[in-house]
Amino acid sequence: MFDFENLDVYKKAKELNRKVLSFLRENKQIDSYIHNQLKRASISIVINIAEGSGKFSKPDKRNFYIISRGSVYECVSLFELIFDENQINKEEFSDFYQKFETLSKMLLGLINSQK
Repeated sequence: MFDFENLDVYKKAKELNRKVLSFLRENKQIDSYIHNQLKRASISIVINIAEGSGKFSKPDKRNFYIISRGSVYECVSLFELIFDENQINKEEFSDFYQKFETLSKMLLGLINSQK
């Protein structure tokens, strides 16, 4: 087993990524640029947590966790664009928003632990 597989933040990120990918499969009317960008940003959250956990120095780990958190912000802004275009309802948007907010806070804790 790899270290990142034991991290709660990794597990939550993976679960949220599955939810995002499922949302994208079900909503084919979303602009292809936004679709691709959201898919890439969501995957980036997961893979940067994994890659960061494999680094030896705290600054290296911290950098990857910062990148992962930036991808969380990117996903939120993309969901806001989708919501503005009425391609997601308020309840579903709020659910994604809350999950990304939780993930952001968890990543901030991980980032601060690498100082």
